[in-house]
Amino acid sequence: MTTSTAVQFLAVTDADFDALADLRALAMRPSLERLGRYDPERSRQRLRASFVAADTRWISLDGAQVGFYALAAEEDALRLKHLYLHPDAQGKGLGRKVVDRAIAQAHETSRTLRLTALRGSESNAFYLRCGFVQTGEEQWDIHYEYRR
Repeated sequence: MTTSTAVQFLAVTDADFDALADLRALAMRPSLERLGRYDPERSRQRLRASFVAADTRWISLDGAQVGFYALAAEEDALRLKHLYLHPDAQGKGLGRKVVDRAIAQAHETSRTLRLTALRGSESNAFYLRCGFVQTGEEQWDIHYEYRR
């Protein structure tokens, strides 16, 4: 866990898209390379297709933007659409802080919290440790719900 108390969650604007896309590609690269699917342009296009600035927050640590997440309302659930951290910021408890915020927001709004993770990504073990259970899978993705 990080000893820093300077974690902030900051608003994102449309002008941040390129920086977000670059960070996402950097964070996902190891997992995608293991699957033989690393393509930075496809990664950018996939983020563009689902990007909503109002749902997205920068994760700032000691004044540096080290990651981002997106939490979107669905009819009966909240969906953690994105959670990416710069490799140097991983393992410091930041992902858990984001998940805890999302769990609290889902609880406050009486909604289920859902997410999808890339098959073969280390994030799958992280989400299981956080209390998510697998609810389905597809060729490249695994679907989860929070059930604690």
